[in-house]
Amino acid sequence: MKRAVQITRRGFLKAAGLAAGYVLFGYNVTKEAVAGTLEFVGLRQKAAYEADAKKYGIRKSQDNPYVKKLYDKKHGFLAAGPCGHKSHELLHTRYHDRSAAIKALKAGGTKLKA
Repeated sequence: MKRAVQITRRGFLKAAGLAAGYVLFGYNVTKEAVAGTLEFVGLRQKAAYEADAKKYGIRKSQDNPYVKKLYDKKHGFLAAGPCGHKSHELLHTRYHDRSAAIKALKAGGTKLKA
């Protein structure tokens, strides 16, 4: 028995957009449009990183003086270090699978926003 392929709305729109571009403009124009979009995204990322570096001058969290102060062995709130119990408890997230609860809501007739 084959399972149905699940696709998100965003994934569908991306695929439909590429297919429409290919049908309307052909492979080369579509390929150039995708390359242009990727180039723009790269330039935007570079600009964001450069602006961040100019404004704050700190590129790595371990170089941040406030973070260093938190982990200071003598007086820091998280003196046990980055892998200590307190830092793990406060700074790390936990994953809770809520898919069963969502399925139960949908089965009960609740309409959820996507």
